[in-house]
Amino acid sequence: MERYYQPEIECASRDEIVAIQNKKLTEQVKHVWDNVPYYRKKMEEKGVSPEDIRSIDDLHKLPFLSKADLRDAYPYGLVGVPLKDCVRIQSTSGTTGKRVVAFYTREDIDLWEDCCARAIVAAGGTDEDVCQVSYGYGLFTGGPGLNGGSHKVGCLTVPTSSGNTERQIMFIRDLSTTILCCTPSYAAYLGESMKEMGLGPDEIPLKAGIFGAEAWSEEMRQDIQKTLGIKAYDIYGLTELSGPGVSFECSEQTGMHVNEDHFIPEIINPDTGEVLPDGTWGELVFTAIDKKAFPMMRYRTRDICRLSREKCACGRTHVKMEKPRGRSDDMLIIRGVNVFPSQIETVLLEHGYQANYQIIVGRVNNTDTLDVHVEMTPEMFTDNVAEITNRQNELVAGLKSMLGIKAKVTLVAPKSITRSEGKAVRVIDNRKI
Repeated sequence: MERYYQPEIECASRDEIVAIQNKKLTEQVKHVWDNVPYYRKKMEEKGVSPEDIRSIDDLHKLPFLSKADLRDAYPYGLVGVPLKDCVRIQSTSGTTGKRVVAFYTREDIDLWEDCCARAIVAAGGTDEDVCQVSYGYGLFTGGPGLNGGSHKVGCLTVPTSSGNTERQIMFIRDLSTTILCCTPSYAAYLGESMKEMGLGPDEIPLKAGIFGAEAWSEEMRQDIQKTLGIKAYDIYGLTELSGPGVSFECSEQTGMHVNEDHFIPEIINPDTGEVLPDGTWGELVFTAIDKKAFPMMRYRTRDICRLSREKCACGRTHVKMEKPRGRSDDMLIIRGVNVFPSQIETVLLEHGYQANYQIIVGRVNNTDTLDVHVEMTPEMFTDNVAEITNRQNELVAGLKSMLGIKAKVTLVAPKSITRSEGKAVRVIDNRKI
């Protein structure tokens, strides 16, 4: 039976959700106009005032915020309350060296932790569970967000943070951890390490995992589920909007429910800014409608995504966003072709490889080059040159079919690609573009 952390909100009718959004949005626009001169100036330049925003139907009239605005307004230019009312910052690296610094009031943190609690309950979490939070703590939002959500659910919380794999596995086994929260690449690495220790899925106490902070494919999910004997749930968030918990997967695993009482999603054409209808792929934009310290209005995430309002069997009524297909700014354009790392990962997993690979993009004589280094699994490791050549040729053909362009594939020994205990470094782009 499906459980909910806040059923009256998570299962509210569309009319109830819209009423909440209309009220919060109009109040938030007034709050930002009065307290964030940087955004007020953007509104004035667009000829928009708070009186023009009467409901969510008017959302499209507001100007966008982007990473460039965060850089220009750094550090305090987008803060919406007196600093004495801010109790915490979280931060992540920016695109140009300047960090993204987000601010929180006590209530902002409370609402964020509610969102993470909803995700944990959706993954089957209760106050009987042991929840191991293996996301990084400190400035990164992953650890603090899931830590707070776990407390709200009443789980026994194990704040291991990232790294020290031996200790992670010790706690999973000794404390009978049932829910694991970390990046999917680290979950795969933990699974690989336990497999090497001779631990099969039946000997691992975990029942569920909540994995986010980096792109991962459906094939990688199946691989993790099989190795750890769990159900693997996706979670989505950005530091600019609080952190993880903006949206989360339910038992259906067919997209992530957006917490629409806190965040309004839109899909836009990344080139024109035009709002696109549900079901269309485009850039995901979010408006935080009740976050007071750092009130992001129409923030461009650069994630390529689509929304669905089809009724979900889990009973939740909030709109679902599909797993982002890639990012409009991280997307690789190679010889004029759009390439997403997730496409390459899909091919590798279909051919029996694990998700340990590195994409190296270069440029020779003004022509882009695409090299993919792929780790062999211990079972397939060999020094037979003919066999390695055949395997490489198979992957070259598979990638050509998926991408439409030819890649050079190099198979390398198991564990020869440097492991990351945070976000995996998948792409090295050596082109100076």
